[in-house]
Amino acid sequence: MERLPLERKVLSENDRLAAGLRARFAEHGILCLNLVSAPGSGKTSLLERTLESLAPTERVAVLTGDIQTENDAKRLARYGFPVRQITNGGTCHLDGRMIERGLEGWDLAAIELLLIENVGNLVCPSSYDLGEAAKVVVMSVTEGEDKPLKYPSIFFKSKLMVLNKLDLLPYVPFDVAAAEHNARQVHPEIEIVRTSCQTRVGLEDWLAWLRRGMSQRVAVQV
Repeated sequence: MERLPLERKVLSENDRLAAGLRARFAEHGILCLNLVSAPGSGKTSLLERTLESLAPTERVAVLTGDIQTENDAKRLARYGFPVRQITNGGTCHLDGRMIERGLEGWDLAAIELLLIENVGNLVCPSSYDLGEAAKVVVMSVTEGEDKPLKYPSIFFKSKLMVLNKLDLLPYVPFDVAAAEHNARQVHPEIEIVRTSCQTRVGLEDWLAWLRRGMSQRVAVQV
């Protein structure tokens, strides 16, 4: 009987924290992106290809979330940018409090792009605002074309869909046009880029999207 009131209270508190995070990001001119996907869609590989493509002077940081292990943080730390693992011990999403703690000790003035890799899940992360400028949903060709219709909330709330693992198309029965049509049924304005982290096809389109977002960020003068 108390489930709905408790859920509203939790989400209300998270919205308050997210608003504070968003204000901090705006103050420092940080573009914050929240990457969401089902497990195995290739978020970490996409971040690896992203970081290795950036100049060492780029002011980029990564927070990566998982239920257990620091494996993803170890993979990403090889590229020389600040990376921190958030291990939540069982929660199916990241929340504002976890992001606040993850940022502790970091000089936000030294960051222009903050990439948050959420826990692999298409349901819970759609309900939790992390103060991001945009959610990015990553979907791979190893999933069904109807994934946007089955999990509409995250596709509706995402500004960009990254259709990943294109190199596997010869080996899996996947209809790209149908998947993109389904995504636009849910969110007609969603932007889409197609990528393969193995062949690097489409990575320039993804990087160009990031650069456009960074060029549009405006720091608040205080």
